Amino acid sequence: MTGIPFPPGVDEDTPVFVISVAAQLSGLHAQTLRTYDRLGLVSPGRTAGGGRRYSARDIGLLREVQRLSQDEGVNLAGVKRIIELENEVEDLRAQVLELAHEVAAAHVAAEQAAAAVHTSYRRDLVPVRRETALVVWRPQSR
Repeated sequence: MTGIPFPPGVDEDTPVFVISVAAQLSGLHAQTLRTYDRLGLVSPGRTAGGGRRYSARDIGLLREVQRLSQDEGVNLAGVKRIIELENEVEDLRAQVLELAHEVAAAHVAAEQAAAAVHTSYRRDLVPVRRETALVVWRPQSR
Protein backbone atom coordinates (compact mmCIF):
# COMPACT_ATOMS: atom_id res chain seq x y z
CA MET A 1 0.00 0.00 0.00
CA THR A 2 3.03 2.22 -0.02
CA GLY A 3 3.16 4.87 -2.70
CA ILE A 4 -0.40 6.01 -1.96
CA PRO A 5 -0.44 9.59 -0.68
CA PHE A 6 -2.15 9.87 2.68
CA PRO A 7 -4.31 12.82 3.73
CA PRO A 8 -2.90 15.14 6.41
CA GLY A 9 -2.79 13.45 9.81
CA VAL A 10 -3.04 9.96 8.30
CA ASP A 11 -0.15 7.53 7.78
CA GLU A 12 0.26 3.82 7.06
CA ASP A 13 -0.54 2.96 10.69
CA THR A 14 -3.79 4.92 10.87
CA PRO A 15 -6.78 2.53 10.99
CA VAL A 16 -9.17 3.78 8.32
CA PHE A 17 -10.48 0.80 6.32
CA VAL A 18 -13.65 -1.04 7.35
CA ILE A 19 -13.47 -4.82 7.13
CA SER A 20 -15.21 -5.05 3.75
CA VAL A 21 -12.73 -2.63 2.16
CA ALA A 22 -9.79 -4.34 3.86
CA ALA A 23 -11.03 -7.69 2.57
CA GLN A 24 -11.26 -6.32 -0.96
CA LEU A 25 -7.83 -4.66 -0.79
CA SER A 26 -6.17 -7.79 0.59
CA GLY A 27 -7.99 -10.19 -1.69
CA LEU A 28 -9.38 -12.17 1.25
CA HIS A 29 -12.86 -12.89 2.54
CA ALA A 30 -14.08 -10.78 5.48
CA GLN A 31 -14.55 -13.96 7.54
CA THR A 32 -10.87 -14.78 6.96
CA LEU A 33 -9.94 -11.38 8.35
CA ARG A 34 -12.06 -12.06 11.43
CA THR A 35 -10.31 -15.42 11.87
CA TYR A 36 -6.87 -13.81 11.53
CA ASP A 37 -7.88 -11.23 14.13
CA ARG A 38 -9.15 -13.93 16.50
CA LEU A 39 -5.86 -15.86 16.10
CA GLY A 40 -3.80 -12.72 16.70
CA LEU A 41 -2.22 -12.70 13.25
CA VAL A 42 -3.48 -9.25 12.31
CA SER A 43 -4.98 -7.05 15.02
CA PRO A 44 -6.81 -4.08 13.51
CA GLY A 45 -7.79 -0.98 15.39
CA ARG A 46 -11.26 -0.74 16.88
CA THR A 47 -13.90 1.94 16.84
CA ALA A 48 -15.71 2.97 20.01
CA GLY A 49 -18.48 0.58 18.98
CA GLY A 50 -16.06 -2.31 18.51
CA GLY A 51 -15.91 -2.29 14.70
CA ARG A 52 -12.62 -3.25 13.08
CA ARG A 53 -10.60 -0.59 11.27
CA TYR A 54 -7.58 -1.70 9.23
CA SER A 55 -4.55 0.42 8.39
CA ALA A 56 -2.47 0.27 5.23
CA ARG A 57 0.15 -1.64 7.25
CA ASP A 58 -2.55 -4.14 8.30
CA ILE A 59 -3.48 -4.66 4.64
CA GLY A 60 0.16 -5.40 3.82
CA LEU A 61 0.33 -7.84 6.72
CA LEU A 62 -2.85 -9.58 5.54
CA ARG A 63 -1.26 -10.01 2.13
CA GLU A 64 1.89 -11.42 3.74
CA VAL A 65 -0.15 -13.89 5.81
CA GLN A 66 -1.91 -14.96 2.61
CA ARG A 67 1.41 -15.35 0.78
CA LEU A 68 3.02 -17.38 3.55
CA SER A 69 0.04 -19.67 4.00
CA GLN A 70 -0.95 -20.10 0.34
CA ASP A 71 2.31 -19.82 -1.59
CA GLU A 72 4.78 -21.10 1.00
CA GLY A 73 2.52 -23.67 2.69
CA VAL A 74 3.14 -22.40 6.22
CA ASN A 75 0.36 -23.18 8.70
CA LEU A 76 -1.22 -20.29 10.61
CA ALA A 77 0.69 -21.08 13.83
CA GLY A 78 3.92 -20.90 11.82
CA VAL A 79 2.80 -17.66 10.18
CA LYS A 80 2.10 -16.16 13.60
CA ARG A 81 5.57 -17.17 14.82
CA ILE A 82 7.19 -15.73 11.68
CA ILE A 83 5.37 -12.43 12.22
CA GLU A 84 6.40 -12.35 15.90
CA LEU A 85 10.03 -13.02 15.00
CA GLU A 86 10.02 -10.38 12.26
CA ASN A 87 8.60 -7.84 14.72
CA GLU A 88 11.25 -8.81 17.26
CA VAL A 89 14.01 -8.40 14.68
CA GLU A 90 12.62 -4.99 13.74
CA ASP A 91 12.57 -3.94 17.43
CA LEU A 92 16.12 -5.21 17.95
CA ARG A 93 17.37 -3.36 14.87
CA ALA A 94 15.85 -0.17 16.24
CA GLN A 95 17.58 -0.78 19.59
CA VAL A 96 20.91 -1.45 17.90
CA LEU A 97 20.58 1.76 15.90
CA GLU A 98 19.72 3.71 19.05
CA LEU A 99 22.68 2.20 20.91
CA ALA A 100 25.00 2.92 17.99
CA HIS A 101 23.96 6.58 18.13
CA GLU A 102 24.57 6.63 21.89
CA VAL A 103 28.02 5.05 21.47
CA ALA A 104 28.90 7.56 18.73
CA ALA A 105 27.78 10.46 20.94
CA ALA A 106 29.77 9.07 23.89
CA HIS A 107 32.82 8.67 21.65
CA VAL A 108 32.56 12.30 20.49
CA ALA A 109 32.13 13.46 24.10
CA ALA A 110 35.16 11.42 25.19
CA GLU A 111 37.28 12.85 22.38
CA GLN A 112 36.21 16.38 23.32
CA ALA A 113 36.99 15.74 26.98
CA ALA A 114 40.40 14.30 26.09
CA ALA A 115 41.14 17.26 23.85
CA ALA A 116 40.19 19.65 26.67
CA VAL A 117 42.50 17.82 29.07
CA HIS A 118 45.37 17.88 26.59
CA THR A 119 44.78 21.58 25.98
CA SER A 120 44.94 22.30 29.70
CA TYR A 121 48.20 20.32 30.01
CA ARG A 122 49.85 22.41 27.33
CA ARG A 123 49.39 25.52 29.46
CA ASP A 124 50.96 23.84 32.47
CA LEU A 125 53.99 22.31 30.78
CA VAL A 126 57.40 23.43 32.00
CA PRO A 127 60.41 23.04 29.74
CA VAL A 128 62.92 20.49 30.99
CA ARG A 129 66.52 20.30 29.94
CA ARG A 130 67.36 17.23 27.97
CA GLU A 131 70.74 16.83 29.58
CA THR A 132 70.78 14.16 32.19
CA ALA A 133 73.48 12.52 34.18
CA LEU A 134 73.54 9.33 36.08
CA VAL A 135 75.47 9.22 39.33
CA VAL A 136 76.10 5.94 41.01
CA TRP A 137 76.96 6.08 44.70
CA ARG A 138 78.82 3.22 46.21
CA PRO A 139 79.51 3.37 49.88
CA GLN A 140 83.01 2.45 50.82
CA SER A 141 83.41 -0.54 53.01
CA ARG A 142 85.20 -0.08 56.36
